[in-house]
Amino acid sequence: MAISYNRLWKLLIDKGMTKTQLREKANISTVTLAKLGKNETVSMDILLRICKELDCEFDEIVEITKND
Repeated sequence: MAISYNRLWKLLIDKGMTKTQLREKANISTVTLAKLGKNETVSMDILLRICKELDCEFDEIVEITKND
């Protein structure tokens, strides 16, 4: 199993928000933003802050995929 944040990036586009704006509003570090960009795991706290700022549910920003 692997994690994908493609839904997060699509949601940002739909809301007209940049990654930098998200980073500032959700108070996340550039290192964490880079981890998200590489589909690496981040803490649940980070994901909840993102959901709060984007006014969305967890499954709207994260997807679990199967490894091939």
